[in-house]
Amino acid sequence: MKAQVAGSASIREMQETFPQEGGAAYTTIQTTVYRLEAKKALRRVKKVGNFNIFEAVVSRDDAQRRLIDDLLALFAGRPQPAMARIIESGKLTRNDIKEAEKTLRNLARKDHTHDPDILL
Repeated sequence: MKAQVAGSASIREMQETFPQEGGAAYTTIQTTVYRLEAKKALRRVKKVGNFNIFEAVVSRDDAQRRLIDDLLALFAGRPQPAMARIIESGKLTRNDIKEAEKTLRNLARKDHTHDPDILL
C-alpha cells in the first residue's frame, strides 16, 4: 500500500499515492486539482522548480462534518435511516459498533447537559 499524502504535495506526489495498476493518470489528477483550486478547496502554497505545491483549504475533520451533515439532510435530518442503510450494506463490523459505543460514552461524560436518549 502506498503512503497517503498529508499536508502539502505536488500533483505528482498525489498521483503516486494511487495504485500503479488502474490508477489515475497524471492529467486526470492535474485536472481535478485545478478544479478543486478553482472551487477554493485547494490552494497553491509554493512553487518548486516548474511544479506547484498544493494543500487543502478545508481540514479533513471539517470536510467529514460537512459530508455527514449533507448525508443526514438526505434522510430529513434523521440519523436512524442512514444508520440502517449502513448496516444493510454489510460493511459495519462489531468493532465499528464497539467504537461507536465508546464514542457515545465519551460524549455523555463530557456533556452531562444533553438528554441521555439523544446519546444512548
